[in-house]
Amino acid sequence: MRRKDRLVAKARNNPNSLSFREFETLLSQCGWVFDHQTGSHRIWYSSNRYRLPIQSKRGQAKGYQVREFLSQYDQETQNE
Repeated sequence: MRRKDRLVAKARNNPNSLSFREFETLLSQCGWVFDHQTGSHRIWYSSNRYRLPIQSKRGQAKGYQVREFLSQYDQETQNE
């Protein structure tokens, strides 16, 4: 199983369990592009130009942001 697939599975099983570094790795491996940072918010864009601001909470990804990513990821992969 590829790393991307393992991270997607981990995110689906428990969105609160991803570290912020793992979340950014997942975004990158799914084709999302880091655009810029404003304060503590890091702005990522999907290939369809969906904007996702994310921020770290003591080194962990925020669960609601992971769920938002998964929702958009599912929509985009469904259209392929």
